[in-house]
Amino acid sequence: VMSLPIIPLLPLLPLSEPIERLATAKRLHDACITYGFFYLDLTGFATNEETEELRSLVQQFFDLPLDEKEKIWLGNGDWARGYQKLNENVTRGKPDAHEALDFYAPSPFYPSPPATPGAPEQAGVRPLSGENQWPPDPRFRERFERWVGRMKELGLIVMEAMALGLQLTPSEWASLRRQVENSFWVLRVIGYPPLPSGHDGFSCGSHKDYGCLTFLWADKTQGALQVFLPEPASSASISAHTGLATPTISESEHPRERMDLGPAIENGVRGTWISADPVERCIVCNIGEMWEIWTRGLYRSTLHRVLHQRGNYRIPFFYEPAFDALVSPLTGVDRLLSSLRDSADQQSEAYARVLLAEKTVYKPVIYGEFLMRKVGGNFDKSGDGGGRY
Repeated sequence: VMSLPIIPLLPLLPLSEPIERLATAKRLHDACITYGFFYLDLTGFATNEETEELRSLVQQFFDLPLDEKEKIWLGNGDWARGYQKLNENVTRGKPDAHEALDFYAPSPFYPSPPATPGAPEQAGVRPLSGENQWPPDPRFRERFERWVGRMKELGLIVMEAMALGLQLTPSEWASLRRQVENSFWVLRVIGYPPLPSGHDGFSCGSHKDYGCLTFLWADKTQGALQVFLPEPASSASISAHTGLATPTISESEHPRERMDLGPAIENGVRGTWISADPVERCIVCNIGEMWEIWTRGLYRSTLHRVLHQRGNYRIPFFYEPAFDALVSPLTGVDRLLSSLRDSADQQSEAYARVLLAEKTVYKPVIYGEFLMRKVGGNFDKSGDGGGRY
């Protein structure tokens, strides 16, 4: 049975042994190439008591009557921060069978006028221009702001380890750090209530995360998160090397999304859906689309989805670049790709990614502009918006 690797955080913390740190960074690097997903063991960094308190506060909020939750509805503010009702958020044109609370880093914009409830098209209301709306229990804001601080700290630790795995120089890591240390982070608190009869079972359809790093804490519910692992690019390396078409499937052959684990076709690509069930003391971490740009596709964001097995709670934190960060391919990665081109096993996944990188143009993006286009599609049921985190 295929499963995601578990990466211990302890060897990556300050004052760890350099040999252990380097070996763990190499394991992290391999996981980013092969899976784009991994478990991160938080032993020595966070406790079960801390996350259990967060879970309890989340449950208390979602157990409130709807009219109480709607007092901090996102439509009362900037249409990004606050409470989302069941089926209000959209992924790939389809409503998500969950309710949520969304919080963002402080706005980069001047405040917009207050929104009119029920009128998202109101002139002058700009997404992300407001302030976070918190539940009335003061413990909620205190505990979750503390969690945000911990996750921002974790983001820099993991980013530095990834830079080490990519063999960046200290100055190259310093340049990358400047792009993320003022992270325009996002915190989501998600509840999955019982589904109505006849529902297809998807709580959040298949999608990729579009930022930098996602740290997901989830309760003990099994079978909820599924990850799509494409067939290795190395299986197509000969085609990539010769310029022949890669073995994808035409859109007409793309079947309707199903709940099954195992072999599947997604967006014309063959692969396998696997479960990413909760592991004691671990969070699930995955990389977003900004890493595809930074590494010219050596690291790739991975499709995933959430199935509804019963009522449960999830707390994803998105560690993102700064709003004004110019994200472009890293100079040090060009050096690594060149080295892999000359020395890697020609049947390896890394070598295949090098060949694909040589044929692909990764254009720089300003992260905030990229994010605004994505946020604009979070409630778009046409399917053109691409969904959200």
